[in-house]
This record gives sequence, C-alpha cells and structure tokens, in this order.
Amino acid sequence: MSVPPSAKLRLESAALISNWRALNDLSGDACAGAAVKADAYGLGARSVVEKLLQAGCREFYVANWREASELEDLISGAAQLSVLNGVRESDMPFALQSLAKPVLNSLEQVHRWAGTGRPCDIMINSGMNRLGVNPGDLSGQDLTQLDVDICMSHLACADEDVVQNPDQLAAFIVASDMVTAKRKSLANSAAIALGSAYHFDCTRPGLSLYGGIPRPELNDIIVQVATPQVEILQVRSLKAGDRVGYNAQYIADRDHDIAILAMGYADGYLRSFSGKGIFSVQDISLPVLGRVSMDLIAIDVTGAPQLREGDWVDCAYDLPEASKISGLSQYELITGLGQRFAREWY
Repeated sequence: MSVPPSAKLRLESAALISNWRALNDLSGDACAGAAVKADAYGLGARSVVEKLLQAGCREFYVANWREASELEDLISGAAQLSVLNGVRESDMPFALQSLAKPVLNSLEQVHRWAGTGRPCDIMINSGMNRLGVNPGDLSGQDLTQLDVDICMSHLACADEDVVQNPDQLAAFIVASDMVTAKRKSLANSAAIALGSAYHFDCTRPGLSLYGGIPRPELNDIIVQVATPQVEILQVRSLKAGDRVGYNAQYIADRDHDIAILAMGYADGYLRSFSGKGIFSVQDISLPVLGRVSMDLIAIDVTGAPQLREGDWVDCAYDLPEASKISGLSQYELITGLGQRFAREWY
C-alpha cells in the first residue's frame, strides 16, 4: 500500500516539449539535443527522455556512466547518448559494452580510448578551464585511432555579454580544426541565444528545457515546467504579538490565520525564501511568514479564509523570478528539489 505524498511536483509535458521545439528552432540548421544529467535536472530523466524522443530529440547528454546505464534501454536504436565526464580507468569495463559514447576530456582519456574501435566525442578546453583537452596539447597528437563523432566545447559566460564568448568561439574554431570529427557543438541553452555563429552542428540545451531563462532573448519562448504543490497540515489563528517559527522571525501585527505546509529546506525550498517566498491558491498570493524550517513552512492565508487542513496550494516557482527572490541560481533551484516530492506529469 503506497503512502500518499504531502508534496508533489506538477510537471507539464506540453511545456517541456514546447521548450525543446523552441530551442531546436532557435538553433537554426543545428539540431538541439538535451542535457538530461542530474536526473534531468531533478525532474526525472527517464520520463524526460521518453517525452523528448517522441518530440524528435535524438541527442542526449548525461554526466556519468551510472546515469547512462539508467537510460540505455530507452535510447537503444533511437538516439545518441554522450557521457560528459569522460571515461575513467574504472569505467572501462562498462563503457566498452555500453551504447553510450564517452566525451574524452584529457590526453589520458584519449589514450585510454584509442584503439577500442568504439565511437566517442571529445571536449576542447576553449577557456573555461574545467574539463577538456587543451588546444596546445592537440598539436602533434595522433588521433587517427579515434572515431570522433562530436568535437565540443563549453562557454563559461554565455549568459553574459562579455568578450570571453567570442574569444572562446575563436579558440574552439581553431582547435576543432585539429580534430577529425563528424560534427561540432558549442552551445548550451544560453549560447543558443547568442546566434548562429555558436550553433555549429548540434546544440546542447539543459536549463531552458526545464523552464530556466538565462538570457532575455529566451523570455518569450521558454515556459515553466515544474510547479511545487504542497498540502496544508494545519490552519491556526494568531493573535497580534504572536511569534512564528525559529528565532521568531515573524511577529503578528494583527489577528489573522496562518497555514502550516508540509515542505521545507529538506525539500530544496531553502531558508533564503524565508519571509520572501509566495504560495498561491486560485491566483491569491499567500506569503511565506518567518523562517523556512526543514520540513515546514508557515504562510499567511488571510486572503484565502476557506483553506483548511488537507487543502493544497501552489508554490510560486517561475525560475527567473524565484532566483531574484531567493538569490539562488536557476540551476540550484531546479536541481535542488528533493525526492520527497512526488513527480507527476500532466
């Protein structure tokens, strides 16, 4: 017998597919794939892959081989799957029998994979200095034993208008000409909006698939996918002067009712929303009062006196707006939503 959840994520299939199609269209002649690492940014990788396959997506990207193993049966014969963190020595037994491709990030990984006869991708460090082969290390390297599908790199500041973007683009163009590859890829969600010079053959959106808007050019085409919903555990009446929550961060200035919600920072709704967050019911705003606890939140229900124990309210979680309110990045907000939320697709 299953226990009903007290908090859930309402996930909109139409919004996810709309976002991918918009990013694919914006990619021009390039085809848009999908970054589904970190369990599709916390929304459920298997469900996301199934839906995007139906929409026409044919390229998927995960972080490691454990993530790849959870998706192989879905992509077999239908799409390509790339492992962005590359291939460690300990990964080799699984990687050699996997349908997924490693993204080679160092000369050590290049030498490890050379001669396997299996396809791979290769990451160029064009200036981010995270993972990737340095362009200078490519000179004189014999890469003929590699079957390279995608030669890729990653922009550090695509969400900003800074000189590092064209600098990295130029560095990638030079370095990628040193690699014999079938295709090239540079753009994530934000870089897709930088224009066709950054698109090459395939783009790798992630955040914007799930409702994130890293650049203003995406404002009118990306829609919210995930909305947290939570059950009211208790409605209680305050008298003027009553204190609420840890450290008495809220003191009632009048007599009014509050509701206690079954959700807190253990679910990813962090303390930075204390006194700032908003819940709602029927478009009525219900502000967060006092400090967010591990498992509980207090909200002002003055505007919705009909609410009772067992009723559900929505959390205002438009990613750009929630980022402004909380000071957290949109990436943290979407990937941080905890496993106590039941994921429900509509």
